[in-house]
This record gives sequence, structure tokens and C-alpha cells, in this order.
Amino acid sequence: QVAKGLAKAGNCTVYVPTLAGHCGDNSDLQATGWQDWYEGVRKTFVQVKQRHGQVFVGGLSMGAVMSMYVASEHPGQVAGLLMYSTTLKYDGWSINKLAFLTPLLMKIPFGVHICSFEEKPPYGIKNERLRAIVERQMKEGESSEAGLLTMEGITVRELHRMNAVVRKRMPQIKVPALVLHSIEDDITSRWNADYVERHLGGPVTKILLDNCYHMITVDLQYRRVIELSARFVEQHAVLKSTQAPVGAGLPAMASLRSA
Repeated sequence: QVAKGLAKAGNCTVYVPTLAGHCGDNSDLQATGWQDWYEGVRKTFVQVKQRHGQVFVGGLSMGAVMSMYVASEHPGQVAGLLMYSTTLKYDGWSINKLAFLTPLLMKIPFGVHICSFEEKPPYGIKNERLRAIVERQMKEGESSEAGLLTMEGITVRELHRMNAVVRKRMPQIKVPALVLHSIEDDITSRWNADYVERHLGGPVTKILLDNCYHMITVDLQYRRVIELSARFVEQHAVLKSTQAPVGAGLPAMASLRSA
């Protein structure tokens, strides 16, 4: 919804790359690591940067973390970050209280092969009608629309590895960031947004939303997310000279799709 809304607003061109291994089944995802996910994003970023004078990078959940990694790998080339429900750790109210043991299990031999995590209601969605649709799609294996119903230990390990790298780099990331997070997030608590606000090296605009869960880009507050995102892009976009290539004056947003 947000990608379509921003494109419709007319102040940016939106690109939505699909991450390697995603939108298939678990075997596809387990065959890739976080560096594979990044490589596809990197190629898209380079291509978009060649067409546009400014590029904003954004993503939902782990896509928000990946956005920070993109900025760290391309210093001075990212105009801003749009970070939705940033997931540095899974600590929301619907998460099993023993989830903090997951990093330890990942270090045990064969630990990644004995762990499996199944999505449970409310699936990050407060909107009951939409939640019912997503639940049906998950159970029918429509991962390109709703994501996977289960997440294997190998994938969780890759998420932890990426998060560890990004946390270390955050103070060196100097670009402005819009951080949107729900105070009712069932997957990742507001601690994640607070952590970004404290540790990211650039100016952070943190806004907490109500009446929605983790999937803020499609849930009950998605219009508010579009509005805030469009305003952020407009505030931080600097139009290039008339000699710039066609389209270069129009900012681009590479929104990471991780479903």
C-alpha cells in the first residue's frame, strides 16, 4: 500500500525489488543468506542511482535493517531512510517469552536445524478482515502475497547475523531517517525504534503509531504511513539543476520487498 501510495502522490518514483529466496517456499529461502538478499538490493540500488539524482531507501521489518546496511555500504549516496517496524530483535507481545534464547540455539551444532518458528495470530495485522485474508493466503502457500507461515532456523540465523553487522555500523550511518513504529507492535516492541533513535548517526524522526500492529504498511494506519513518508521525502529532497538527466530531479525510493 505504501509503495503504491507514494508513487500515486507523485513526488517520487518507486522501485520494489524482491529479495533473493523470497516469495517462494522455505527451500528457496534456506538456500540463500543475508548477503544474497543484499546483493539483489545492491544491484537495484546501483541501477536506480544511475537514473535518479537522489535515492531514498526504505523497508518493513528486516527490510528496514537492510536499508541501513545499504546506506552503510554506499556512504553519501542515500538521501534518506524510511524505516517501518524496524526489527533488530523479536520482542513483541505475541512472541514466545523464551525467544531470547534463540541466539544461543543458533550457536549450538545443528541448532539451526531443530528450530522452526510458525507465524501465529494476529500475524502483525490488527485489521480483522485483512488478517483473515492473510491467514488464508499463508495456509495456502501464497508466499508472494502473504509471506511464509513458518520460518526455519537457518533463516533466523541469517537475520541475527545481519542485525549484528548493522548494529555495529549504525553510528557511522549519517543520513536522515524516518522511523515509524506501532506502540501495539506484536512482533517487535518500540524498543527497536528507540534503539535506532539513540544509535543511528544521522538525524532521526521517530513517530509512534497507534491502532495497528507490526505490518504498518498495510494495516489500519497505512494512510498515515503514506502521508508521513511522502512528507519526509519532500522535506529532504533537493531538486537537481536543469542540466540533470531526465527524471534525475525526481527522487526515487527503493522499497525492499521481503515477503
